[in-house]
Amino acid sequence: MKNYILILMASVLAGATNAIAGGGTLITFPALLWVGINPLSSNITNTVALWTGSITGAWAFKERFSQTKELLRFLTLPSLLGGILGAYLLMITPHKVFDFIVPFLILFATLVLALNEKIHVFSLRGKRERAGGSLVVVFILQFLTSLYGGYFAAGIGILMLAALGIAGITDIHTANGIKNVLSLFINVTSGLVLIFSGKVVWVYAFILMLGFALGGYLGGAISQKFDSRKVKKFVVLWGFVLAIVFWVKGV
Repeated sequence: MKNYILILMASVLAGATNAIAGGGTLITFPALLWVGINPLSSNITNTVALWTGSITGAWAFKERFSQTKELLRFLTLPSLLGGILGAYLLMITPHKVFDFIVPFLILFATLVLALNEKIHVFSLRGKRERAGGSLVVVFILQFLTSLYGGYFAAGIGILMLAALGIAGITDIHTANGIKNVLSLFINVTSGLVLIFSGKVVWVYAFILMLGFALGGYLGGAISQKFDSRKVKKFVVLWGFVLAIVFWVKGV
């Protein structure tokens, strides 16, 4: 029973973290290891359960989607394809390569997010003739982020927020809403692939689903009560923390 309570508490906190900034897997993945599940099964079980938090997290931001529907539709395809391919790679390739590059990806994404308001040349709010090139960059970044997300979900929120900054979405609350919808696409497609792996620990997966759902809604709702600049500062700080944690793990 104590193990179930631990996983539930970890998933609520992780769901809130994912809704606000991303990186909640850094909470639930170690928790699953703590209760005795091997690393690969922990990763797969966590990924299969993530979709519920994405739904409730996106719902909390639903009023902010009216002016971003076109961008959201555009980024749906790379999210779906990347999630599927990433999950497939998880089942056939070792973790070493991803373990090595993850801290650098997160660090880069955090720096881009911190400077996103100054990257006018890539903004979709700029002139029409610049929008095409910006969309190509964002499409590629979203696919790569989804690919990584299907493989190991920690940190994809930071990467997506950076890509959305390049796309001209500088308001952190609006970006968080879009991020949560795209996370749903990634998590559902990768989860559908991974349920056939035979490595899902279902009792914990269902507990995670409940906790992610509750935490996702609470995190999304609470974050909007704060000044967007302060939330953005928190996201940037969290990104640096994630980069350091992953780097230490890889040393």
